[in-house]
Amino acid sequence: MVMRARPAVGRILVALCVAVVLFTRPAAAWNDKGHMAVAFVAYQQLTPVVRERVDRLVRMNPYYRRWLAMIPSTVPAGERNLAVFMIAATWADQIKSDPAYRDDGTQGGNRPGGALSSRNLGYADTFRHKYWHFVDIPFSGVAGAHLPSIPVPNAQDRIALFLSVLASPTAADALKSYDLTWLLHIVGDIHQPLHAATRVTPGHFDGDNGGNSVHICEDTACRMTTNLHSVWDGLLGFQEDVASAMAAARRLAAAPADRVRVVDPPQWVQESFALARSEVYQTPVRADVGPYTLTPAYQTHARQIGEARVALAGARLATVLNRDLAASSGRGTR
Repeated sequence: MVMRARPAVGRILVALCVAVVLFTRPAAAWNDKGHMAVAFVAYQQLTPVVRERVDRLVRMNPYYRRWLAMIPSTVPAGERNLAVFMIAATWADQIKSDPAYRDDGTQGGNRPGGALSSRNLGYADTFRHKYWHFVDIPFSGVAGAHLPSIPVPNAQDRIALFLSVLASPTAADALKSYDLTWLLHIVGDIHQPLHAATRVTPGHFDGDNGGNSVHICEDTACRMTTNLHSVWDGLLGFQEDVASAMAAARRLAAAPADRVRVVDPPQWVQESFALARSEVYQTPVRADVGPYTLTPAYQTHARQIGEARVALAGARLATVLNRDLAASSGRGTR
């Protein structure tokens, strides 16, 4: 998801020296390992025709040569296209630190700001579009509380748009490449529960930004804190190289077939929203902003949910790509 809170550099350096640290990553969607795992699962389930199609589209991304250089020498030649596909799923986060791209909209780029926020130009667009990473559905535990509106565009409507472009027999391959690369990322994003919810409290009338404002202790003495969103982003771990992501993805249990067949993006969002309410904001996370110390039971349960959501996101991503890219395979204009 979007990076709405970044710890200071000094705090990161200190964290590296702490012997017992629970979580140390800023909020940025599933972290790279999570996104690459989603893409790994998806790639395994693509048809041969669609796999060749996505390989060609991914090569059109301006970062393609960088991605090749990121592949470890231990990755077999036959898995290099897979590895590139996995790395491509992190591109929407990579551009957040690329000076060639810039924030747009308001609130540090985290809220859309007019017609330009909805444009779909392809790689000529150098906006970061951070608000495309999530859909903040507000809720409150207080009866009658005022709930803010849901900003648009957001992850839900972008997924619908990008899928329509991929399915189009006339859309240019260059645009399909751009939309595919975004899609690889944000399908994963909205399967993370805190990409679909923001809790309204007396101290946060506009919501807690998907848990970014909820403080979580990083060590037993709570000398350092992270945030709830970062905790959920890093449920697969923080060793974020390609080989580690492959190994993590191979350990995931297969998603239930009946749930994979649910290919309606609003339903994906509602699933994550429901999980946020019923599972994320639960004891020891209470009604204010903390800091809280997460129990081993909470962490174990969260990890189980995270692994299931990653596996499901990958399987659903493959399902929609097999459907839409097969329908338009080879017919896009260049």
